[in-house]
Amino acid sequence: MKNALEEFEQHTHDQLSRRNFLSRTSIGLGAAAFSSLLGTNQAQAATGPGGALGKPHFPPKVKRVIYLHQSGAPSQLELFDYKPKLEQMWGKDLPESVRKGQRLTGMTAGQSSFPLAASYYKFAQHGQSKMWVSELLPYISKVTDEATFIRSMHTEAINHDPAITFFQTGSQQGGRPSFGSWVSYGLGSDNQNLPSFVVLLSKGRGGDQPLYAKLWSNGFLPSVHQGVVFRSGPDPVFYLNNPAGIDRMSRRRMLDYLAKMHQEQYKQILDPEINSRMAQYEMAYRMQTAVPETMDISKEPDYIFDMYGPEAKKAGTFAANCLLARKLAEKGVKFIQLYHQGWDQHGNLPNDIKTMAKSVDQPSAALVMDLKQRGLLDDTLVIWGGEFGRGSYSQGKLTKENYGRDHHPRCFTIWMAGAGVKKGYIHGETDDFSYNIVRDPVHVHDFQATVMHLLGIDHEQLTFKSQGRRYRLTDVHGKVVKPILA
Repeated sequence: MKNALEEFEQHTHDQLSRRNFLSRTSIGLGAAAFSSLLGTNQAQAATGPGGALGKPHFPPKVKRVIYLHQSGAPSQLELFDYKPKLEQMWGKDLPESVRKGQRLTGMTAGQSSFPLAASYYKFAQHGQSKMWVSELLPYISKVTDEATFIRSMHTEAINHDPAITFFQTGSQQGGRPSFGSWVSYGLGSDNQNLPSFVVLLSKGRGGDQPLYAKLWSNGFLPSVHQGVVFRSGPDPVFYLNNPAGIDRMSRRRMLDYLAKMHQEQYKQILDPEINSRMAQYEMAYRMQTAVPETMDISKEPDYIFDMYGPEAKKAGTFAANCLLARKLAEKGVKFIQLYHQGWDQHGNLPNDIKTMAKSVDQPSAALVMDLKQRGLLDDTLVIWGGEFGRGSYSQGKLTKENYGRDHHPRCFTIWMAGAGVKKGYIHGETDDFSYNIVRDPVHVHDFQATVMHLLGIDHEQLTFKSQGRRYRLTDVHGKVVKPILA
């Protein structure tokens, strides 16, 4: 350490100028030093383009993903999976021949009856695809010809925490790397001044299922690949701004000296996490300039705010986050994850789902159309959906105006629009009760494998060895859903 300190104190003015030059490049002095110390492949896996793979396994159709996760599980029966049979059988018990003794949650397992509840809302067909969409989604109904609707999603998880963890990490237990972290690790970044994996959070109504950092965790991957949460307000990223009394030049000097100390530490213990730590410090330094510019939507024209809806100017809303997602996509962020809370409707569903649908309908459709008008939909994949579906029988008392729905992992709907997927296509089919799948089931691991495929990744080949075993996002499962590919 003494030698490193002496060298640092002997820096001349010319060397300081050189340091300023390097800090304005895409890597910076600290990361540049680590590149020479640790080797090109390891440095790229932490900071640079190409990631651990160097290049995709095959030509990708998708450069970036925007994942609009609807946390709490929106009811497919009120939004996308029209079932007129339920209108005919309103109030009658779900036939045992349909249920077949399948598992229920503790919230309805003790019910003495399971009265069928048709949707309170009307459906109509839209676009050339003739896709059935609820009256709750007038804007999304206008972009059905841009999208693939998968009506036959299914999962084993029956409660929120394991179900959403399963979608985001490939495991129902926490601790595994998240979807975005795998993509960041495998493919690296297209913009060295912003994280390759960004998370945006919004809430549609209070008192809903919580979200946890494990959903965007890097797990056992290098920590540089964890999702970075961008928040509304003056400090979008915690601890990014310099403390009082510290200017940008002082921070640069500190990082350069810190890099020297970390090099000495690495020589002694050979811990690869040292590389990740330094890469994060360098990224934070560059983000000080890039993040405020990206988060500033004040220069957007009025017609853009009109497109995204009245909440687009209100920081922290789903609409504002959709607009930010478009800006992040323009900046080359690889994986943009939006979480929108509020969809857990065990009771008072007709009223609450109307509120939730209104909060997401216009901005979701606007994001698709905004990307399209900028030419970004050609290489961007937009995903919309929750962690499971809702049951066709009423939870609690059923009336014509009010009812609730319990969790239902057996079948539900998600949709995807943009690069690599067919336009105006409907995949899979459920029975007359939207209780079981009758054609073309798609498991969570199949969905993950398909998105990876669109990014140019063979999901069986992107692995990481931890505690003596090689892991992947899809564990030991998953098949690419080829019929939905364009």
